[in-house]
Order: sequence, then structure tokens, then C-alpha cells
Amino acid sequence: MHSIFTILNRYKFIIIFAWLFMLIELTVELISPLIMAKIIDEGIIGKDMNEVIIWGSVLIGLSLLAFASGITNSFLAARVSQGFGFDIRKALFHKVQYLSYDKLNYFPTSSLIIRLTNDVTQIQNTVFMSLRIALRAPLLVIFGTVMAMFVSIKLSLPLIISIPFLVAFLIWMMRKGFHLFQLVQKQLDKVNNVMRENLLAIRLIKAFSRKSFESKRFTNVNEQLMGQTMKALRFIEVGAPTLLFFMNLTIIFVLWFGGQEIGNANIEAGKVVAIVNYGTRITGALSMLTWIIMAFSRAKASANRVHELLEMEEEKTNGKKMSITKGTIDFHNVSFQYSQSEISILKDISFSIRGGKTVAIIGATGAGKTSLIQLILRLFEPTKGEIHIDGYKLQNIPLPSLRQQIGYVPQETFLFTGTIKENIAFGNRNASMKDIETAAKAAQIHDAIIQFPNGYHTIVGQRGINLSGGQKQRLTIARALVRKPKILLLDDCTSALDLQTEKNLLRSIEDFQCTIFMITQKISTAINADFILLLDEGRLIAKGTHDELLESSILYRKIVKSQAKKGGLIVNETDA
Repeated sequence: MHSIFTILNRYKFIIIFAWLFMLIELTVELISPLIMAKIIDEGIIGKDMNEVIIWGSVLIGLSLLAFASGITNSFLAARVSQGFGFDIRKALFHKVQYLSYDKLNYFPTSSLIIRLTNDVTQIQNTVFMSLRIALRAPLLVIFGTVMAMFVSIKLSLPLIISIPFLVAFLIWMMRKGFHLFQLVQKQLDKVNNVMRENLLAIRLIKAFSRKSFESKRFTNVNEQLMGQTMKALRFIEVGAPTLLFFMNLTIIFVLWFGGQEIGNANIEAGKVVAIVNYGTRITGALSMLTWIIMAFSRAKASANRVHELLEMEEEKTNGKKMSITKGTIDFHNVSFQYSQSEISILKDISFSIRGGKTVAIIGATGAGKTSLIQLILRLFEPTKGEIHIDGYKLQNIPLPSLRQQIGYVPQETFLFTGTIKENIAFGNRNASMKDIETAAKAAQIHDAIIQFPNGYHTIVGQRGINLSGGQKQRLTIARALVRKPKILLLDDCTSALDLQTEKNLLRSIEDFQCTIFMITQKISTAINADFILLLDEGRLIAKGTHDELLESSILYRKIVKSQAKKGGLIVNETDA
């Protein structure tokens, strides 16, 4: 938990003052029964009204002091808990931004959302409780027992005997509760995951009329969450009645024994009232401890999950800025597999591409095409082999420099809520309006943009809901081009474009004088590339120009013939 306590340590002076005011409030609460005993014995029983007025005034003054201390303590506790919650959420969000793609795969998106929201809230509330009542309750139990002994060791003996057993019972409950609430948080992840999937795919669900199935699926995980939560709460809730039962028995015994002692003139009535008062306060504190234990159990489970994320190793971004001048790329016996899998995605890949060339990557689904270009971007690291850009080993190029000089268009288009201008400028925050328009024209989307009523200031709906598939693809391409990249990675991002628009797009991209890696399923697109890589089950089985592959690769000829029959692609039969 070192990382969490490091964040909390920033508020150590406020925490000290909060606890100081809590101790003042506690001191008043511990002294009050003694003053009440004095009022009863010397004032009421002794029939001295002056004593009642003097000590009554003292009691009222101390109560006002405790009230002011409690208010101040609550204010300081709120300041610490809210500030701590802000800081830890900020730290978690920063961590997510700087985790490698591989590390992010450890956590489902739903789990990350829960950790940044629900888990942080649990810890934040427990911090507030710790400063307000969590420390006060055990101190009240300890010093309340000590004060009862100060009044009368003989009469406080039942408290001395019963309290250690009840404290041991509470510690056992805390350990058991931690495990139960850890299961609750994991089940909450599952509920969040189903809910997130459903919201993202709501149109698909409606189109396939699967509302009933999805409702049952959500009900199932929701019932499991309810059942697990009820199990944890039932366990904790048993604690309060158990404590109350034994403490009430103890107080009854104190009253019975105290009554006998008063009758025998061995003790004053005020002292019996004081000890009963301490017993009542200790009972309240112990009852409060059951809920404090529940909060701490949930907070500990949440803290472990937050700590797990905070302790993940970040991507290494140190180093001086390096410029990619040519854009040459060399793969030397590169293999890759995900850290959580034993299946090799890429196997012994080797090729060399000169700067400024266009490379088409083709192959069946699952051949490893996307993984190959993600290695260039260093979203993942090769398991074996080396990648060089402009002769530099890829791992030696600082990540900020590398990624600032690469344009990347993923297969799944994603647009942010905001204007079209803001979405394109996301690729280069320093881009001028001229740069944005140039990128949009090259991406073949400028003419469509100016047709909108607000042009480049048109608001893009959530995930680009008010745009067509082709428009979204071209906007994401413009976002990559506005960077003026030296290397451009296109992951099958022209699938929604007609042949003529795609042809114009690829011709315009050539003006940017960058090395282009383009994943495509279309031979009509690959045919114009300077170099083609043919992947099959993670292996590079053929490389070269279109004409070279027609002569050397049986699989390539089959792909060409297949697409020629379906789409009217003209193929030289003697070559094919």
C-alpha cells in the first residue's frame, strides 16, 4: 500500500490537526461522566445547588468545546478525504495513460472504470471515517475502560473481562469481511462489464432482437452481485447485535452489583452512574466498530485493487528527442506473442523497407497483420528479434519522439465528442486551420465537411453517431495526416470507401512523402504498392511487388483470382 500512503502523506499536517480536535472531543466525552458523578454526589444527593450550578456550567462549557472541535474535525476530515480522492483518481488516470498496451490487457475496461470510481470512493469514505470516528471509537473503548477503573476497579471488573473477548471477535470479523468484500468488488466488475458491452452494442442488440437474452444475462450477474453483497452484509450485521447483547449483559451486571454496593454504603451513587455511563459509551463505540470494520473491509479490498494498478510498470519514455528523417524500417527475425498467451502471433519475420515507400500487408484474418504494425508503434514489444527505424534500434528511440512522428489509423474508428476541427487537431495540437484543411483534403473529407451547416465547427456526436462509416474513416485518416508523419500506419481503414475515393485518397497521401504501411484485403489496393507482404498464420510467406508475387506465390495467385472473379479485377492469366 506504499503508493496509496504516499499520496495520503501530502495531507499529514491537516491529518494531525484533525486528530488533535478529535482528541479534544474525546477528552470531553471521557471527563463528562466524572463531572456528572460529582453533580449527583455533591450537588443532588448532597443538596448543594451551588455545586450543581458550578459543575453544570463546566459541563455545558466543555460540551460547547466538544461541539466546536467536532465541527472543525469534520471540516478537516472532509478536506483530506476529498483532496485524497482527487489525487488518487488523478494518479490512476495518469497510470492508465502511461501503461503499455500489453499491461492494459491485464485489466478489462470495466475493471478500470470501477477502480477509478467505486474503489476510490470506498477508500475516500474510509479516510473520512478514519479521521472522524474510526480512531475515536477504539480510543473510547480503551480509555473509557481505564476511566471506569479509575472510578472503581471492583465495579469495572465486568468491563475489563468482557471487552478483550469482544475486541478479538471484531478482529476476526474484519479479516473475514475483507475476503467477502473483495468478492463483492470482483462481482461488481462483472456487472459493469455486461452493462458496458450492452450500451456499446445497443443498436446491434435491437437489430437482432436480443433484448430478452441481454436482460436475462444482466439479471444473472446482477443477482450474483446482490447475493454476494447480502452475504457480506449479513456477516457484518450479525456483529452489532452480538456485541450489544454481551455489553448489555455486562451493564446489567454492573447495575446489579453497583446497587448492592450502594446499599452496603461501599460506593457513591454518582460513581455507579459514571461507570454505567462509561459502559454505555463503550457499547456505542463497539457497535460503531462493526460498521467501521465493514467500511475498512471494503476499503482494504478496494485499496488492494487500486494498489495493483498503481504499481504496474509504466512505459519507459526517457531519452532525448530523435528525428526520423528517412523512414526506413527493418525487421530482423521478429517474433511476437502476448504475455498472457503461449500462442505465437508472429514468427520469425524479416524484411527491409526504404523510406518513402508504400507497403501493403495482406493475409487472412488472424494472420498477424495488425500486430505487425503495432510493433512499429511500440504498443507491444517483440518477443524475439529486433526492429530498426533509420538504422536505430526501436527500443532506443524515446517513445514520445517515435509516436509523434508516426501517424496511426486503427481498424476501429473512434471519434471524440467535440467539433470536426477538434477531432482532426487531436493528431497535432499545434496544427493551424490551414494544416487541418490540408489534411482533410488529402483524406477526401473536406468537401463533405463544408457541406455541413457549421462546417469544421460541426459537433461530432458520441463516437461519431451523426457521420457515415466512410466519413468517420476519412476523419481518422485526416487526424493522422495532420501530424505530417514520417511513417503512416493504416490498419484496413478504407473498407467503407468506394474504389474511386480510395484511389484519390492514396494518391493524395503520396504528397506527404512518408513511409506507408497499409493493411488491406483488396488486391486492387495492394497492386499499386511498392512492396507487398503476404502473411499466413503469423509467418511472412511471400514479399515483393505485385508482379513478383504473381510469379512466386501460389497463395497470392489464388487471392488474386478469387477477387478477380468477384470484383472484376483484370488479371493477366498467363501470369496468374
